[in-house]
Amino acid sequence: MTEPVRVALPKGRLGEKVLGLFTEAGFPCPEALADTRKLIFENPDKNVCFFWVKPSDVAIYVERGAADIGVAGKDILLEYEPDVFELLDLGTGVCRLAVAGPKEFRDSPERTLRVATKFSHVATEYYRRLGRDIDIIHLNGSIELAPLLGLSDVIVDIVETGKTLKENGLEVFETIVPVSARLIANPSAYQFKQTPITEITNALKEIVS
Repeated sequence: MTEPVRVALPKGRLGEKVLGLFTEAGFPCPEALADTRKLIFENPDKNVCFFWVKPSDVAIYVERGAADIGVAGKDILLEYEPDVFELLDLGTGVCRLAVAGPKEFRDSPERTLRVATKFSHVATEYYRRLGRDIDIIHLNGSIELAPLLGLSDVIVDIVETGKTLKENGLEVFETIVPVSARLIANPSAYQFKQTPITEITNALKEIVS
């Protein structure tokens, strides 16, 4: 038997939804949802194996060839620009990368705009295109706190429902880009395992379309 297709799934709610899509597409792996300390889960009948990783690490596993394919948010792909093939928009994990800040904030081009974000590359590119002078403050969590405590003027962050923003007196000013989960492939793996990877991609395409 040929080597199985190795699939990196993002841990958490999104990953469970994605595993559901794989199941619908004919590539189930119920063991992956079991309460176990196992790290790799196989479906020998379909010659695939799955493993869970931190969402922001999926692209690294795929780019480096530890996984043949994986599922990563478009936000991660834009931020880190990994050398991977983007095969399919899975239409799940839908949200947006947006600029937000206090409702009363009024920007003045006379001064440097302070931007708190964990998406430093995306934010830098966005404001570079606008010709806006900014000071990036890179944070890894609780981004909404930054403008409330005067650390930044605005934030660039993932917005799903906007509820957290509203509850803290913040609002979305601009949407930078819509975000959803994407099926990605390692370029070398895609070349050598093109038939099974294409089979998986086409089966998922049938489900999401």
